[in-house]
Amino acid sequence: MARPFTGIDPAAVEDIGPVVRGKVRDVVDLGEHLALIATDRLSAFDRVLGTVPYRGQVLNQLSAWWFDRIADLVATHAVATPDPNVMIARKCRPLPVEVVVRSRLTGSTGTSLWTMYAAGTRHAYGIRLPDGLRKNDPLPRPVITPTTKGAAGAHDRPITERDIVEDGLVEAGTWEEIRSVALAVFERGRQAAEQAGLALVDTKYEFGLDPDGRVVIIDEVHTPDSSRFWRSATVEERRAAGAEPENLDKELVRLAYAAQGFTGDGDPPPLGSDLAATAARAYLEVFEALTGRPLAPAPYPAAPRAVAAVRAYHMHYRTP
Repeated sequence: MARPFTGIDPAAVEDIGPVVRGKVRDVVDLGEHLALIATDRLSAFDRVLGTVPYRGQVLNQLSAWWFDRIADLVATHAVATPDPNVMIARKCRPLPVEVVVRSRLTGSTGTSLWTMYAAGTRHAYGIRLPDGLRKNDPLPRPVITPTTKGAAGAHDRPITERDIVEDGLVEAGTWEEIRSVALAVFERGRQAAEQAGLALVDTKYEFGLDPDGRVVIIDEVHTPDSSRFWRSATVEERRAAGAEPENLDKELVRLAYAAQGFTGDGDPPPLGSDLAATAARAYLEVFEALTGRPLAPAPYPAAPRAVAAVRAYHMHYRTP
């Protein structure tokens, strides 16, 4: 596998615009647009654990693929993909909640339904859950379990839909539109995943408002980072045997860390090369299953071509 892409040097684009380094992306402010540079940095438990080869390319190109396929349901921030690791996006005002849609009682983080349920909670996110459920059981219908966005280094916090509106985080009419769109996009994703031999179990969406106040889906959609994918053919067989489903997403990493006793507090152990390679194979499998084509690995080192793509786009489209 190629040497992972850890990001760009901000000095390489300092004449274009400032760079903000997020947990997994480097973002260049181009004025009306942003250049979102997807790196191979992998984040879990609100920490950067290490790098996974080709992760950035998979997430960038898969998000672009999905944005095309949900354009009839909601506007997206995507403008262009001038490089396998770069997306040009319209600048929007992000809304301060993450919209998580779930179809099963599962998860391993502190905000997951299963973690709360296993600890005795029967009323989470404003949703009542009956006794007697087991991990990975299907829910009667997909539900929305939103969280607030934690500051750097802080964990996200569960919140109810009612509190989102009453606390003034999102206006009532806007929230109704968002919840409707989120469920529709999830159903579109569930159907596409099913055709690809995958089960889309849950996912995280982020929304923003464009300069005209229109609701726009931002960040990424239905990637192995933001979504939970299981291999469909073995789900029920493994459930009957009391085994975990075949995870093809970041949950592989979370479960491996949980097996080491790390669940999100304190300093995490480094991401080992074997686990990084396992995650890379899972990400590549999901990409191929959904798009129907294997990933064409872009050349490494990735930073020079990513910077060149951003500079070329800026020079061609900048406002005189």
